[in-house]
Amino acid sequence: MTASKPAPSPASLERAERQRLAAEEGARAMAEVERDALAVRKNMERLRALREAREAEAATEDDTAPAAAAKKKPRVKRIVR
Repeated sequence: MTASKPAPSPASLERAERQRLAAEEGARAMAEVERDALAVRKNMERLRALREAREAEAATEDDTAPAAAAKKKPRVKRIVR
């Protein structure tokens, strides 16, 4: 005996279509998140390199700069009654 499968109902066809669209949208969203994360990492790397170069330059300037004069003592305000 061969039992044939009944034709899918319109509701099940709609559900399958919604699931397919959700899967495609999820894949696009994940790709966008990965792309954004990559851009953030690249920017962080660029900024880190700039910061390290600036710090290295400041360190060499500190070594070669003459000692600065001592700072003045800040004025203290007196309360007059």
